[in-house]
Amino acid sequence: MSTTYGEIGLGQTVASTRLASSFFKKYWGAFQERRNRQRLVANLCDLSDRELIDIGTTRSEIDYVASHRKSDPRGIRSGE
Repeated sequence: MSTTYGEIGLGQTVASTRLASSFFKKYWGAFQERRNRQRLVANLCDLSDRELIDIGTTRSEIDYVASHRKSDPRGIRSGE
């Protein structure tokens, strides 16, 4: 009987460790994404208005562009 109890306790420990590990990985990923977004905003803010126009955005779109890097704010896809 003590063996069964020990195995159940071990299973619960492994499950809780996996849950904590999964939570940490998600938190770390979100933290890294936020840092990358902040870095991008800072870099875009350092550009002149003319440079921003050259890359197809405006100063008022910087936050949107940083938050939606995978999509084009104008709905235009390059390379097609």
